[in-house]
Amino acid sequence: MFKKILVANRGEIALRVISACRELSIKTVAIYSEADRDALHVRYADEDVCVGPYPSAASYLNISAIVSAAEITGADAIHPGYGFLSENAHFAEILQDCHITFIGPSPEAIRKMGDKALARQTMAAAGVPTVPGSPGPLESVDEALAFARKAGYPVILKASAGGGGRGMRIARDERELSGAYETARAEAEKAFGSAEVYLEKYLEETRHIEFQIFGDRHGNIRHLGERECSIQRRHQKLIEEAPSAALDGELRRKMGEVAVAAARAVGYTNAGTIEFLLDADGRFYFMEMNTRLQVEHPVTEEVTSLDIVKEQIAVAAGEPLSFAGRELAPRGHAIEFRINAEDPVTFAPFPGRIATFHPPGGLGVRVDTAAYQGYVVPPHYDSLIAKLIVAGRNREEAIARGRRALELFVIEGVKTTIPLHRRILDDPDFLHGKLSTRFMERFAAAS
Repeated sequence: MFKKILVANRGEIALRVISACRELSIKTVAIYSEADRDALHVRYADEDVCVGPYPSAASYLNISAIVSAAEITGADAIHPGYGFLSENAHFAEILQDCHITFIGPSPEAIRKMGDKALARQTMAAAGVPTVPGSPGPLESVDEALAFARKAGYPVILKASAGGGGRGMRIARDERELSGAYETARAEAEKAFGSAEVYLEKYLEETRHIEFQIFGDRHGNIRHLGERECSIQRRHQKLIEEAPSAALDGELRRKMGEVAVAAARAVGYTNAGTIEFLLDADGRFYFMEMNTRLQVEHPVTEEVTSLDIVKEQIAVAAGEPLSFAGRELAPRGHAIEFRINAEDPVTFAPFPGRIATFHPPGGLGVRVDTAAYQGYVVPPHYDSLIAKLIVAGRNREEAIARGRRALELFVIEGVKTTIPLHRRILDDPDFLHGKLSTRFMERFAAAS
C-alpha cells in the first residue's frame, strides 16, 4: 500500500480523498493555488504545497509544479480527483516516468476513451450500440452540414477531447449548425486545448444513464449498477440518483453487460463510467466514457456500501477488487443534489463570503463539502460548494429525506441552488420518475 498520496485537486473532492486516506492510515499532501490558501483541504492534509497563482493553468493544471510537489514531499502516488488533470493521458505518462503511481486508468485507456470520437469508433468495433454520428472529428463545416443532411436534424456538436457540456451545441437546421460550428470549436479549444469536434444525431426525450464500472490488474471488471443523470441544465448535471426508476432487472442486466464489455475492450482498470442514452422504447446507445471518478459517485456508495475512493487506492496499489467474488445488487435508493454558488433563477455564478453555513444531518443524510462559515467562494473555479446526498429504503423515502434536508440546509452570504432543488422536489414529473434530458426545459417553462 502507498505511504503518501498527493491529492491533485481542490474543494470537496480533495477533502473526500484525504478523508479516505486517513481511514487507510496513508499520509496526504494537499496542493493549492494562492486563492485557496485558506481552503479546508489544505488544513486537513498532513502536508501542503502552493503550486501557483489562482489561474488553473498556473496551478491545478501546472504539471511540472505538481510533479515537483510530489517529489519534494516524497509522495509515491497521486490521486487526481475529477476535472483538472484527471483525464490527462500526458500527465499519467509523466507520472509513470517519474515512478509515481497515477490513481486511475492507464494512459492508453485515457487517450483512447478520452477522445470522444475515437471512443465511439472503439465501441462500435466492440459491438457496443452507438448513436449515429460522424466517423471521426469534423474537418469543416461543410462536412458537418453533409452529415446532418444525411442523418436528419436535430444534431449535436461535441468536443472530441472533453465533456461536461463544454463544446456542445444542438442544431435544428442548417442555419443553426453553420453558426454553432466555430463556436463549438472555440469553446472546445479553450476548455480542452483541442478544437476538434464531432457530430451526432440528437436523440429527443432520452434519459442519461451511466454505469459505474471498476477494473483491476487481475482481469476483474465489474459494474456497480447505474445512476440516473437526466436532470441537467446545458449538459451540466444537477441531480443524480441510483438506481434509475426506468430500469427493470432485465434491462439493468443487459446494459451492465454492455458496460463491462466496453470497459474490457480497452483493458480498463480502476474506476470509470460508461454513459448511455436510453429512449422510451428501452433502446440504449453508448454516449461516452469518463475515465475518472465522477462527482456523483456517492449515490452508488450509498446503495452498495462500498467506498469507491478507497477501492480506487487499493486497485492502484495492485490489489484485486474487494467485491470481485460477490454479487452487488442496489439496496434502497439514493439521490444527490449539487449545491452550487449560483443564482437559482439565472444560474449566474455567485462567489463571495459565506456568512452562515449550517448543513443538515439525521438518518440517511450525507453532506460532502469543503465549505464552512467564513469561507470565501472564489470566482476562479467551479461553483460547486457542497453535495447533499440522501438515502432511503425506496425512492419515496429518499425524496422525503431530500425535502427535509434541503429545508434544514442554511447557507447565507451567497446565493445557492437550494431553492431550485426544493422546487424540483415538488414537480409531479420528478415525483413520478418521468425524467429525460429535457426535463429542465419543461420545468423552466412551467415555473
